[in-house]
Amino acid sequence: MDRSAVLLLGVSVGVVIGFSFLGSSGSAGSTIIGGSCSPTIHKDVTLRAPEVSGAQQCAAPAQRQLISTLRAHRPVRVAVFGDSYGDGIWSGLQRQLKPADGYEVIKYSQPASGFTRYRTLNLEAHAAEQLGDEKIDVAVISFGANDVQGIITDEGKHAPLMGDRWKAQIGKRIERYVTLLRKHDALVYWVGLPPMRDPAFEAQVSAINAFYAAEMARLEVPFLDSRPVVSDARGAYAAYLPDPKTGERTLVRAGDGIHMSMTGYIWITRSLAGRIRDYVDATRTIAEPAPKDAGK
Repeated sequence: MDRSAVLLLGVSVGVVIGFSFLGSSGSAGSTIIGGSCSPTIHKDVTLRAPEVSGAQQCAAPAQRQLISTLRAHRPVRVAVFGDSYGDGIWSGLQRQLKPADGYEVIKYSQPASGFTRYRTLNLEAHAAEQLGDEKIDVAVISFGANDVQGIITDEGKHAPLMGDRWKAQIGKRIERYVTLLRKHDALVYWVGLPPMRDPAFEAQVSAINAFYAAEMARLEVPFLDSRPVVSDARGAYAAYLPDPKTGERTLVRAGDGIHMSMTGYIWITRSLAGRIRDYVDATRTIAEPAPKDAGK
């Protein structure tokens, strides 16, 4: 059965937390911006996400497109890519990054897709066709539930799930995918999958998550891990968890033991939405520098 063919919505919990890796100055579509930083650096800057503190200190490459967007007072375009989980991530983000606040969250996700399903849909070609010549400011990726299977490589060889040949082929596809999004001048994030109810499926998804996290580290893409905050005290799958605000026992997963509800997708993207806002605000100090006499 296709585990991602249907997007199920209901109640879940979690704040996306994870590893953070700052884009290198050699990344496509980026440039070092100097001499126009805000003179004020927040005292808690070292506690913030690397791309946020880097923008505030002008120690990191700022995205040309985002700076152009902010200077032109256009909506910040957040593009979401993925399978049915990507649909959920889009739903959560577009309810938090609102047009009234200067954001446009665009859905490019495609249910029943994945990096192991190129015979059905080549993700790179599909994304290239979707984007055309359009520029995006932030790209969010979430794949994996459909990738629990072996593949036939581009050279026609069988590659069992999580074998060396599988990792090499999927790693190449992921790198090309991230490179494509960076060519559109996007800052890229990856959102990992939460725990699954079925033990065998959970073991496979956990391994895939770890592989994707390692690939994102290699590509210097922030990987945001949803697993710790949607797990029980033992780190396992939980259908119910206490609401972090009220403590009320709350249904956090859909009946299939795979997807989450709309409330859940809002919660699982809350930290990511905040992180995007922080990065945009930090970059705004570069795009709209303070007047020279502001400190007088």
